[in-house]
Amino acid sequence: MPVVLPGGGDREAADRFVRATYEDVRRFVAYLSSDAPGADDLAQETYLRAMSGLARFAGRSCARTWLMSIARRVVIDRHRAAAVRPRTADTADWQTAAERAQPRHLPGFEESAAVLDALRRLDPARRQAFVLTQLLGASYEEAAAAAGCPIGTVRSRVARARRELAGQWRAEPADPADLVRAG
Repeated sequence: MPVVLPGGGDREAADRFVRATYEDVRRFVAYLSSDAPGADDLAQETYLRAMSGLARFAGRSCARTWLMSIARRVVIDRHRAAAVRPRTADTADWQTAAERAQPRHLPGFEESAAVLDALRRLDPARRQAFVLTQLLGASYEEAAAAAGCPIGTVRSRVARARRELAGQWRAEPADPADLVRAG
């Protein structure tokens, strides 16, 4: 049965309307925001906007549809506000917290520079085959078409490039302390 909006400022009708629709609104905002604990706050904001905008409701749609569109805008506004507002840390040691938040699996500047140097030392045809297949994810067939050579040639170039790169990294100490230990 469709819910009818309260009219004439009737408090009892407003209470019935909220009780009849609250769980639907709460579930909807929890789903949209992925924030079940904050869903009650979002639902309350939805009803605040709905009650303050009640005079503008033209009745061209079901009251529940109107209410859900307000709820959607409340969630969107919350996301927008969170995106422009800097987050606060619960710690005085913000630098350590920021370092912990950084992804661990990504190489640093030094590693990236070392990889680029090693790639530059490869024969251009081997570098092309290696970069296309191993770094960019192209298939051997796609790399062969790009290089204008047979698939077997691409496979051979990639295998040789891997061997050369591994040899380069074995020959170069990764840490200056390795030089002291080796000498």
